[in-house]
Amino acid sequence: MARDNELSNYLIAPDPTAVRLTRNVSGVDHTGAEVAINVVEERPLTIFLNRQEIVTAMTIGDYPAYLALGFLRNQGMLRPDEKITGVDYDEELETVVVRTKRATDYEDKMQRKTRTSGCAVGTVFGDMMEGLADVRLPQTPVRTSDLYALAAKINRTPSLYLEAGAIHGTVLCQGDRPLVYMEDVGRHNAVDKIAGWMLSEGVGAEDKVLYTTGRLTSEMVIKTAMMGIPVLASRSGFTAWGVEIAQQVNLTLIGRMRGQRFTCLAGEGRLIRDADPTTVAEEPRKSGRKGAKE
Repeated sequence: MARDNELSNYLIAPDPTAVRLTRNVSGVDHTGAEVAINVVEERPLTIFLNRQEIVTAMTIGDYPAYLALGFLRNQGMLRPDEKITGVDYDEELETVVVRTKRATDYEDKMQRKTRTSGCAVGTVFGDMMEGLADVRLPQTPVRTSDLYALAAKINRTPSLYLEAGAIHGTVLCQGDRPLVYMEDVGRHNAVDKIAGWMLSEGVGAEDKVLYTTGRLTSEMVIKTAMMGIPVLASRSGFTAWGVEIAQQVNLTLIGRMRGQRFTCLAGEGRLIRDADPTTVAEEPRKSGRKGAKE
C-alpha cells in the first residue's frame, strides 16, 4: 500500500472512502453465506455546449466539470484557443453546461456517430480521425527506469479499483511522478477528466506520460494523441487498430506492463533503456490490481 508521502506527490489522487462513489450492497457468496460489499455507483451526467445538448454519459460522478471540458476537447468541439466563459454544474439536474465566447452548432456532427469499444457511452463521432493528420507529437524521451517506478507507485495507490473493482484508472505522469489519478466506469471518461484538468489548469503535454489500467484501444490512442501526450502505457493489452494509429502518429505505445516485463509496439525510438530489467521485482501472479474485488 502507498505510504502517505507517496500520496502527497499526487496533485489529485483517488479517494476510495468518498461516500458518493460507492454503495454497500448485501448478497450471498458461493457458499450461501451472507456478504456485504462496496459496489461502484453509476450516475448520468448530461453535457451541454452552450445551448446544445451533446451527450449523456454514465459516470461515477466526481469531477464533472473536468469530464465535460475533456470530453468536448477530445471530440474536437473545443478549439485549442477556445475562450471558455463558464462551466456550470447543477448537481440536482446532473448537468454541466460549458459556455464559450464563440457561437457553436454541432448539429450535423452529432448525427454522424460511431460507437467505439469503450464502455459507459464510449462514443466518438464519425469524423473521429479528423485532426490526426495534423498531430505532431514531441520526441520527448522516456526512461524505462521511470516507467518501472510509475507502475510500482500507481499499483499500490489506494483506489476505487482496489476497493470495489469494476472501474478503470488513468494517470497523468511526469518523469517518475504520477500527478493526476482519475477513475471511472469507462476508461474514456477517466482520460477525459485528465484532459479537462489539463485544459482548466493550462498544463502542457509535451513531457507527460499517460498510464491506464485498461486496454489500449483506438479511442485511447486517438485521445492521447489529440491531447499531445507522446507516451501511453498500460498493464493491459492492445487492439490492432490502436497499434496502427499509434504507429501512424508516432505515439509510444507500451502494453502488458507487469513487473519487469513490457511490450512496446509503436514509438520505440523514445525509449531510453537505463534500467536493468533483472533488477526489477517480478509482479506476483495474483497481484493486488489483477485480483481486485470484481
